[in-house]
Amino acid sequence: MNVRPKLAQPRRVRYTQVVEYILDRIDRGDWKAHDKLPSVRELAGELQLHRLTVFRAYGVLKERGTIYVKEKSGYFVSGSRPSTKPAVPEDGSPSPSNQGTGRAGGTTSPPVAWHRTGYLQNSLSEIHQIPAVYSFSQALIDPNLLPNLFLSDHVKQVFDRYPKLLGTYSSVQGDEELRELLCADMQRKDKLQVSPDELLITTGGQQAIDLLAGVYLRPMDYVLVERPTYSSALDCFRQRGARLLPVEIHRDGYDLDLVEAYLKRHKPRMFYMNPTFHNPTGYTVPASQRKRLVELAERYGCLLVEDDAVHDVYFDMPPPPPLYSYDTEGWVVYLRSFSKYLAPGLRICAVAARTAVMAPLLTAKSLADNGTPLVNQKLFQHCFESERLQQHLEKLRTALQIRRDVMEQALAPGTGWQWYRPQGGLNLWVRLPAGINSNQLLTEGIRRGLTFVPGTICDPLGELDERIRLSFSFQNEAQIREGIHLLIQLTDEFVQRG
Repeated sequence: MNVRPKLAQPRRVRYTQVVEYILDRIDRGDWKAHDKLPSVRELAGELQLHRLTVFRAYGVLKERGTIYVKEKSGYFVSGSRPSTKPAVPEDGSPSPSNQGTGRAGGTTSPPVAWHRTGYLQNSLSEIHQIPAVYSFSQALIDPNLLPNLFLSDHVKQVFDRYPKLLGTYSSVQGDEELRELLCADMQRKDKLQVSPDELLITTGGQQAIDLLAGVYLRPMDYVLVERPTYSSALDCFRQRGARLLPVEIHRDGYDLDLVEAYLKRHKPRMFYMNPTFHNPTGYTVPASQRKRLVELAERYGCLLVEDDAVHDVYFDMPPPPPLYSYDTEGWVVYLRSFSKYLAPGLRICAVAARTAVMAPLLTAKSLADNGTPLVNQKLFQHCFESERLQQHLEKLRTALQIRRDVMEQALAPGTGWQWYRPQGGLNLWVRLPAGINSNQLLTEGIRRGLTFVPGTICDPLGELDERIRLSFSFQNEAQIREGIHLLIQLTDEFVQRG
């Protein structure tokens, strides 16, 4: 099996980043005292860099006394050197990076918080900022489908119940009543074994991804990502200087043999995944694979970041239990967004993680904003615990299923269009007719007041230019019909022009 993947490269790699990468591998215990390091040629091949870049990094480390050279034998780790990493927490709590990993040599040191400013971009956000008559780029729910009057009525009730609400902060971890409510809901519906102390309330799922990247990723670290995947997560990892290892996602999940080979060879720090009504494809990873993925994470010491933004937006059958339900050793972090289908403006996401992962996340959260606004949390709590919510969810599922069907019906007359019918979520992942480039089509679409997400920004390799993501959740039925008619017309014009 070929386990040397085509990597999505950071924009520029300096020898100093290679130095930090080697130091981090040593401190994690991947290379121990007097272990032989990869040759310049081997490491350059593994990292897909020029040999001189690796040679210069080895030279710097040799001068520092971190490594030494044996004539005709290569480079070796020195017997001892001062640690550059924080000590184990005072309470001695274990963490996913200092427990057994199944690697030769046993344990490694605790995870390290690290942030280095890099190239900033958010391709998806840039598309969202473009005014459009037909916006198929927004994976949001049409505000007209949300219980707006119900929410308005409850605002006064919340302030009557909590008259001092605007006069205080939330705790960093999140309002205790809300965390207790969400824990009870997860335990009842999803059979998750989670306590309020294992939940963190973040200001949306995007903040949760950013916090995790800031805590766990350093430049040159490997991150497993699905191909395709949520583009803003890719931009977040790139900004940290991470090296992206793409794993194809299919209707029946992943190639787990390939995943294991990547885990064994490249030792990625995390695997960012969206296994339920996947964004953008709509695929759902089966339960059998979920359990196996957790076993692999425990064996090879890789943190699984499970992003579950639309868990309750299913059309026929509920999805399988989250990966977190199989996790007993703390290798899964579960990101559960709730407000998207109730009140997206409240920006509420619950992050479930075991104690060792939660501790550094709380520190990172305190530095980011010192806690998600308490007003938002209390408004969401009051609505979430009402019976009206379940009635709203049932109606919403029906409405979104109708819009999915309308979009499919509108696409059907087109020639050469292909897509997978999702059983939940907010998007269609569409293959364009042969010869149509998604970026060129988007440029023309913007001129005509139509936007969508090109496949290139969802692809860690920047390819998939024959694919687009069309969100059916934001526009009403008439707008969907009109917008898709315009989209087909644009592609026909491209075909005619050759």
